[in-house]
Amino acid sequence: MEETNKESTKDEIKYRGIRAMPFVIGNETFEKLGTIGSSSNLLVYLTSIFHLKTITATNIVNIFNGTCNFGTLLGAFISDTYFGRYNVLGFASVCSFLGMLVLTLTAAVSKFHPPECGNQETAPICVGPTTGQMTFLLGGFGLLVIGASGIRPCSLAFGADQFDPNTESGRRGVMSFFNWYYFTRTFAVMVSLTIIVYVQSNISWSLGLAIPTITMFLSCALFFVGTKLYVRFVPKGSPLSSVAQVLVAAFKKRHLQLPEQPCFSLFNYVPSNSLNSILPYTNQFRPNRSMDRKPKQ
Repeated sequence: MEETNKESTKDEIKYRGIRAMPFVIGNETFEKLGTIGSSSNLLVYLTSIFHLKTITATNIVNIFNGTCNFGTLLGAFISDTYFGRYNVLGFASVCSFLGMLVLTLTAAVSKFHPPECGNQETAPICVGPTTGQMTFLLGGFGLLVIGASGIRPCSLAFGADQFDPNTESGRRGVMSFFNWYYFTRTFAVMVSLTIIVYVQSNISWSLGLAIPTITMFLSCALFFVGTKLYVRFVPKGSPLSSVAQVLVAAFKKRHLQLPEQPCFSLFNYVPSNSLNSILPYTNQFRPNRSMDRKPKQ
């Protein structure tokens, strides 16, 4: 009965890869337009609008980029273990939109950024940001970090989930999805680093940050419009959990002695349906390798 239920559940999965692909790719394209358009010129924004020192602004940008990169590990773990890719992507997309909205407000509303530098004879007078202004700005960065941590590890995998890997058309669809994914990603990067950066530097920071915010709103809208078409798999656990369990078990059992006849131990058990083979024993990673070696005859 259990096998029958598993087979019926598997048969009920309806892959709509080609129909769902525009929504996933549209979400990724507009998301890249928004995030890259907001972060690529961030150093100039912090020094010119918030009057931060170059070293302070550089540290903030480096911490922001580094946290986004390391946050993808946590986002992938949460997605694979608890909530699934769809829920993480939806939540992260909304957080990215809110973070860009906060960043746009810091440029558009005068109360959210320091006043312009005034001239006193030859030396300009520049007032730095207040605690409230910096808190509001860093709150926007925090939302952007949450968004990047969820979108980056899940977007590509979620798109591949929409195609049946057991059919030839599904495998061709995955290859087509990858091609369109990287093409639109490159196009978004090109537009962000040229048009959006030009608007920010030469026309208006408010408009230059509003454009990525609008594109991120379109990204969220496209993603949720295609909800009924998506294939959503139940999370089955992250490989990081298995790695952590192995490390913890190895540390706890580091003082255990190997059995005299390891060929009869349970460590050599391999399931009949497994393609894995038995690995030979080695003393390479034992703490006292010299004691484990047998004396030469």
